[in-house]
Amino acid sequence: RAGPSLSVLVDEPAEDASERAEERAEREAQRQLLATEELVYTERNYLRLLQVCTCTIRSNLQNLQPQLPNLDSMFLYIEEVIDVSGRLLSLLDQKQLTPHDPLFLETLCDAFLSLSTDMESAYKEYLANYNTVTALENSYKQKDALWTEIVKVIKSSEPEVNATSLSFFLVMPVQRIARYPLLLQTIMKHTEPGHPAYSLLEQTAHTAIALNCRINEYKRFREVADKYKKTETLTIRDKMNRLNSHSIAKKTARLSQFIKHETGIAPKLVDEEFDALEGFFYLLENGITVLHENVETYLDHLQRFLSCRPEEFDLDMDGEKPAICYKEIITALRQWILPTFEKRMRTLVHKPICSLRELLAGPRNLISKRLDKLLDYELIEEKPSLSYDEQAVANTYKTINTLLLNELPQFNGLALTLLWGMLGAFSCLHKDLAKDMEQLFQGFTQQLPHGSLEPNAFWEWAECSLLEGARRLESLCWNVKDQLNAPIVQPLSPGSQKRLKVLTDKHGSGKIYQLMGHVVGTRDLDLSLNRGELVAIISEMDTRGDKRRWLVDAGGPRGYVPSSKLVRYHQVTMDPPPSPHLITTMDHAGGVRRHSCTPGPRLLRSMSMTVPCLQVLAGYDFMARSSHEVSLRAGEPIRVLEPHDKKGSCDWSLVEVRGQRGYVPSNYLTVMPTSTTPTAPYR
Repeated sequence: RAGPSLSVLVDEPAEDASERAEERAEREAQRQLLATEELVYTERNYLRLLQVCTCTIRSNLQNLQPQLPNLDSMFLYIEEVIDVSGRLLSLLDQKQLTPHDPLFLETLCDAFLSLSTDMESAYKEYLANYNTVTALENSYKQKDALWTEIVKVIKSSEPEVNATSLSFFLVMPVQRIARYPLLLQTIMKHTEPGHPAYSLLEQTAHTAIALNCRINEYKRFREVADKYKKTETLTIRDKMNRLNSHSIAKKTARLSQFIKHETGIAPKLVDEEFDALEGFFYLLENGITVLHENVETYLDHLQRFLSCRPEEFDLDMDGEKPAICYKEIITALRQWILPTFEKRMRTLVHKPICSLRELLAGPRNLISKRLDKLLDYELIEEKPSLSYDEQAVANTYKTINTLLLNELPQFNGLALTLLWGMLGAFSCLHKDLAKDMEQLFQGFTQQLPHGSLEPNAFWEWAECSLLEGARRLESLCWNVKDQLNAPIVQPLSPGSQKRLKVLTDKHGSGKIYQLMGHVVGTRDLDLSLNRGELVAIISEMDTRGDKRRWLVDAGGPRGYVPSSKLVRYHQVTMDPPPSPHLITTMDHAGGVRRHSCTPGPRLLRSMSMTVPCLQVLAGYDFMARSSHEVSLRAGEPIRVLEPHDKKGSCDWSLVEVRGQRGYVPSNYLTVMPTSTTPTAPYR
């Protein structure tokens, strides 16, 4: 009896253990199913709320008046997040499996692994931009009336959720990407190691963890980049306020390290890969800057061309029909072809090149900051142990360096692609312009004067016409320049004569100068004077030794004027001085000074008895080319007022003929003796 009784006592615990094991397996399977269902259910709800936010709420907010500033920046990269979430659920639905199916877990892992790369790309950009979302929402909250309207829109768009802010929806991707590892680890916790999908599930969980680590690292890189790529415009006071013992010591150490590099005392860390990227970036920046300047100059010239309206004037052409044709052509160009071309040029070339040039500031500042951080890093690189602050310095340099090595090649490649695209657009626009011009002129070919010429003959005529027009334009420019730079020959007003006497008595005649053009003072102690005013030179340089600014006395006020606007003053006399071409005069030392017509020694000995009477005549015809010159006819008598121009050159003489005054070439004048009398004055 004891044997059977003992056997029963032994068998019952074994059955209980088996039952308990089965119960545990069922519970684990049930928990696995619940965790799997939770992942799928929460993913569907998450996707639905994001779609409500980006479609319903966003469109309703866009209808608010006044419009919300920078509203689109709130939703940057959220479309990519919605897309990758939708694709994940779509892959699960394609198999038409339920979480109860044994193959569902394998399908879930395969879908997640296949989308991990796209998931990383979408979420890392969204999380890096999330600080902008919170900053914008805080700016909206500063305006109570505006924020009240925003809350009304949010509540009416999704009453079931009872959300009161945009961040309720926009923070969901930040939370969701962090929940994937937890949900997958929960499923794996309740999955037996012998399950067919266990190894795949383990790989998926590790992938989710690594995915979050890379996203967080990228977010940290972007925060460093956003911190150092900003361009600050600081006043001198702001810079002074930032100075302290720590900053002065840091900048001094950097300068010392830089000098050691330049003098060869200390070796410099060389990174050939980064140096190549940096060199290409600066080359690209220079090309973008030059193209931007050229495009702006081109558009400015095009605008000036459109401002000219030759069709409003009578054209000096043979016949009435060609003039009408030219006016119709110019009108079509001004009203249709060129305005359309300019608009397309600004849209397709100028605006993109301006945006691209603005984008260069961020990488340029990062490269500059990397150099500063490199100098700091070199000072602590060889230390066996680093303090907390030194470790932060090392981490900052490594972060910036890694960020540039990863991002700068992409930036350079995209910038180069955009640059080539803009050049291609520029070329295509001119090709279209040429087609429009050709189509326009085809309608007037037979009506224009040279429409019947052969192509070679036409281009020869066009080239000759352009060259002749360019020559005439150049001649006109030189004449205008001569007139603008012409010496001032008009007599002084009574006020100017009084100022001249005061300045001469105070400084001497050798210090008197005259303004060749108007002067507008732009700096401290600069004078504003008009053309022709008289000044006395006090110093031929300013206090810094700059000889381009002279200190002058303007008859009361003293100040600086550009030396290039000053010319030595030569007073216009009403009575002609003895002509240097005609007679012998006495120099300041009392000696005899010989001129081109100075008599010989025998005549000098008889000068006390007789004086030659000479007459100045025009030897050749001369046609005046500007208002400060006067025309001559060969043989007519001339009265010489000054034997030189205002610059002291003897190549030109100031004369009076027929009651007019002006300059003529000195070599056009000749001398003729008239008579010999003891007392006759020189003429």
